[in-house]
Amino acid sequence: AVDITDRQQATAAIDHVVATLGRVDTLVNNAGLMLVGPVADAPPEEWDRMIDVNVQGLLNMTQAALPHLLQAAAEAPREVADLVNISSTAGRVARAGTAVYNLTKFGVNAFTEALRQELQPKRVRVSVVEPGTVDTELSSHIRDGVREAVQGQLAGMEMLRPEDIADAVSYIVTRDRRVAVNEVLVRASAQTW
Repeated sequence: AVDITDRQQATAAIDHVVATLGRVDTLVNNAGLMLVGPVADAPPEEWDRMIDVNVQGLLNMTQAALPHLLQAAAEAPREVADLVNISSTAGRVARAGTAVYNLTKFGVNAFTEALRQELQPKRVRVSVVEPGTVDTELSSHIRDGVREAVQGQLAGMEMLRPEDIADAVSYIVTRDRRVAVNEVLVRASAQTW
C-alpha cells in the first residue's frame, strides 16, 4: 500500500518492487478518483484530491518507475517495457457535472501521448486505456445527492467488470515488441457516452 500523492512513498514503492522482483518491466497507473458534480457547488477539496491522485500521483509513479522501465527495455529479455495509464471515457467526452474529472482525464490522455512520443525510440511502450462505466467502488466516493444522480444514470446498465479492463491491459503488455497498442477505449455495450 502506498500513497501515490507522496513522491517519496511512490519512489519507495518502486524501489521495493525492484528489490523484491529484480526489475520493473511494466507500470500500470490505475489509481484514480471520480468526485463529480456541478462546479458551482463542488467543494474545492474534491478538486484538490482528484488532481492529487489522478494527475500528481500518476506523475509521481511514472517518474519513480521510468529509470527502471528504460533499463528493462535496454537489458531485459523482452527488449521492451510498458507503461499503461488508466484514463476514462471522460478523457474523450466532456459532460456537464464532470468538469474537473474531465480535466484530469483529458490531462492523462495528453500526458500519455506526449510521453509515448518521447519514449518510443527507447523501446518503452506507453499506452492509455479509457474505460467506460466499470462496476467498482469508484462512485461510492461521490458525495451524497450527486451519488444518487450518477447511480440513476447507470440504473439498468450492465457495467463493465474490473477484469474487462485487466484483459485490455494484459493484451497491451503481452504483444510482441514490434507491436505497440497505444490506446484502447472500452465501453459497456449499453453506454452511449
